[in-house]
Amino acid sequence: MQVAVIAYDGITPFHLSVPCLVFGAQMGEPGAALFAVKVCAADAAPLSTAAGFAIVPGHDLSLLETADIVIMPSWHDDCRAAPEALVTALQGAHRRGALMVGLCLGAFPLAQAGVLDGKRAATHWGMAAMLAARHPRVSVEQEMLYVDDGDVLTSAGVAAGLDCCLYLLRQLAGAELANRVARRLLVAPHRQGGQAQFIERPLPVSGSEGRFAEVLAHVSAHLGAVHSIDALAERAAMSRRNFTRHFRQATGTSFKQWLQAQRLAHAQGMLEKSAVSIDMVAQAAGFGTALSLRQHFRASLHTSPSAYRKLFRQQAPRTVQAD
Repeated sequence: MQVAVIAYDGITPFHLSVPCLVFGAQMGEPGAALFAVKVCAADAAPLSTAAGFAIVPGHDLSLLETADIVIMPSWHDDCRAAPEALVTALQGAHRRGALMVGLCLGAFPLAQAGVLDGKRAATHWGMAAMLAARHPRVSVEQEMLYVDDGDVLTSAGVAAGLDCCLYLLRQLAGAELANRVARRLLVAPHRQGGQAQFIERPLPVSGSEGRFAEVLAHVSAHLGAVHSIDALAERAAMSRRNFTRHFRQATGTSFKQWLQAQRLAHAQGMLEKSAVSIDMVAQAAGFGTALSLRQHFRASLHTSPSAYRKLFRQQAPRTVQAD
């Protein structure tokens, strides 16, 4: 798949590097050659960067005429209007079926091009209200880390761009490759898109929080077991109320939502890497029955476990249509 990453004058190097690192063949991982990452310029080269050095992309916007995936890795901090040439190129790529991705403020050029009309979208929390006001046809999810709305993905700022790209890599190439890339980058392999952007206390700072982290590790290692909040609170030496509040502060989501996401990710990995029955996958992942697993797959992934396994083995877990 050809991945086109769009650079512009004044871009922050970190934003530009995120999709290049996640999808780039330079990662040296088996399967990374599935993607050919190329950087193109929305402005005349050389481009200045926020870090004080210049870059010279190897392509112009004509790259968008053939790319399977188009990534707008960010945009100017003042959220200025995108130039007509960029808007036209984005519209053309979207019309022919390219998968469109807007990371952080990259949602603004996509919205200006009409790519987000009628879609759900995320952006940096500080600019979410502005995006909603400028583009009322876009349903802005102000707190979400990233949003997958079919042929368009958008994310919140900075680190959420990594989460979004790893999520997309998982959809396109499977959990095993995504996990290996995440390990190499020293980041969490999967954070669900519905997690809150702002987490009050992301790092353990006390003995009780260390016990809390141990509880999460225990649950992750025993997803097939039954886990009650009361039992976990006792294990963490907390009251139920304190554990529930602490969990929300530490993860940005509820325990039920977090556990379901972990179990779904585990089930996906089993379906990708093994030929065990759907019943065995359901039990190992903690869903109990194949019926329950199917219901959760349908609600969260819009497919069935069998269809997911079949598509993945055909090396097309997600379809990108392009002329």
